Amino acid sequence: MTPQEASIACAQVCALAPVVPVLVVNDVAHARPLAEALVAGGLPALEVTLRTSCALEVIAEMAKVEGGTVGAGTLLTPADVQAAKAAGAKFGVSPGATDMLLDACEALDMPLLAGTSTASDVMRLLERGYTVAKFFPAEANGGAPALKAIGAPLPQMKFCPTGGISLKNADQYLSLSNTLCVGGSWVAPNDLVIKGDWKAIEELASEAAALPR
Repeated sequence: MTPQEASIACAQVCALAPVVPVLVVNDVAHARPLAEALVAGGLPALEVTLRTSCALEVIAEMAKVEGGTVGAGTLLTPADVQAAKAAGAKFGVSPGATDMLLDACEALDMPLLAGTSTASDVMRLLERGYTVAKFFPAEANGGAPALKAIGAPLPQMKFCPTGGISLKNADQYLSLSNTLCVGGSWVAPNDLVIKGDWKAIEELASEAAALPR
């Protein structure tokens, strides 16, 4: 997969909904009902972070949910990429970008939303041929004003900002011309997941899916 092909694939994922849920799932039993609730609420693109021991199993279960497109977050190494793809992930997300990770994703046909936080990060990805990236951590890096400022000299790059984004500030990012969607964990609060309140999560997803962009 070329960087250009990866960027097209990532743009298609970002176009599915204004919000990509960022999910840290600690129990495989929660995987399918959580994915079903989010998809039913209008958020079909799901990022499962590789921060728990069962994350790959969660990806495998969520990949079975009709209408969902499951990706793997926190990809750091080629081994992560290989394991995520084997589990059924259709796209990857990383907090940053290294040549080793990009090489692995291209070799294994894994579209990657590589993390950026500076203009230099963006320029390096543009040089390689990528035109879609993650802006992370968004709020800590200056929020929507910073992302808007980066877009002025670098309009070629489009973003999925993630990190500190909630329903209260998502619209600030989604109103920017260089933002395709946002990533956020607020649509699947841990307390609701533990209780198995899938209806409440579906309602949060519906609210997020209705955000204008």
